[in-house]
Amino acid sequence: MSNDKAHGRAPAKATSFDIAYLAGVSQPTVSRALRGSPQVREETRRRVEAIAQQLNYKVDKNASNLRCQRSHTLALLFFEDPTPDDSQINPFFHSMLGSITRACARNGYDLLISFQQQSGNWHEDYEDTCRADGLILLGYGDYLEYRGRLERLVEQGTNFVLWGAVQAGQPGLAVGSDNFHGSYAATQHLIRLGRRNVAFLGTASSQYPEFLERHRGYFRALKDAGILAHRGLQVDSITTERSGYTATCELLDRGARFDAIVAASDLIAMGALHALQERHIDVPTQVAVVGFDDIPAATMTNPPLTTVAQDTRLAGEVLVETVLRQIRNEPAEAKMLQTRLVVRQSCGAALET
Repeated sequence: MSNDKAHGRAPAKATSFDIAYLAGVSQPTVSRALRGSPQVREETRRRVEAIAQQLNYKVDKNASNLRCQRSHTLALLFFEDPTPDDSQINPFFHSMLGSITRACARNGYDLLISFQQQSGNWHEDYEDTCRADGLILLGYGDYLEYRGRLERLVEQGTNFVLWGAVQAGQPGLAVGSDNFHGSYAATQHLIRLGRRNVAFLGTASSQYPEFLERHRGYFRALKDAGILAHRGLQVDSITTERSGYTATCELLDRGARFDAIVAASDLIAMGALHALQERHIDVPTQVAVVGFDDIPAATMTNPPLTTVAQDTRLAGEVLVETVLRQIRNEPAEAKMLQTRLVVRQSCGAALET
């Protein structure tokens, strides 16, 4: 006999927290599942509904309506990147931030900006405390480690969008650039200039899916031109100037023969320029260099950097629109944005034959 019955009391009324505990999900997920939100997976919704029925749980419409009131705020969460200054923000995201802010204002939304703390439950905090109706995520470090957090966001029905590689099996929705064709165009341009020993600087693995796609574009352009891609001409590098400098020095110390570099980011390319200049190797006469991103500093390098431009203005608008469509329970989908090659002096003219 239960304690309630033994003392003549009515059984305690089940709560959404009881359902959440038994279903192994968060309380906000229970609320979304019971109101039929499309952001909750069908399997999760059925599990929650079955447990609610077993517990004879009834939705309090008044309380539910109160909880469902929107904050009209979006949270923009940055991943902390190693930078030479105190910002800890990849400079590529600076111009995108302006576009996101303007898009929020046009839609009547405030923007809350914060860093993604790699410890703690940042992925739950914003919705559970009603601080934001949806999340925009910029940057993620090691994607394989980060993926688990994205899966939890999907599981709890959070409205969110990620800037990154658009790939099959992506948890949630991603908006990103066409990394493959951007890198293909950059490599093809170098080949047309007569460069045949083209190096690639960037970590080409599933841990960095955007860099992996850029490496695939580089590799395919060489293959289509009948040029063998030598493994010795690829060096892992993360997106910092220091890493690009170190990777270029490694190439040179190996005695590798190369007449061009495709860098997976502008910061890597800028580090490569410094290393080449330090070794008295002329750019672009001896080695041509191409970056990826078209950050403002790309025009101020010596020589100015040829690069693949990503449309940060459009990116900010699409990120905001994608998460707002989720909030409004409208169809939303992942989107891949076009890139364009911006030719500057770091490539130079075609080689004489």
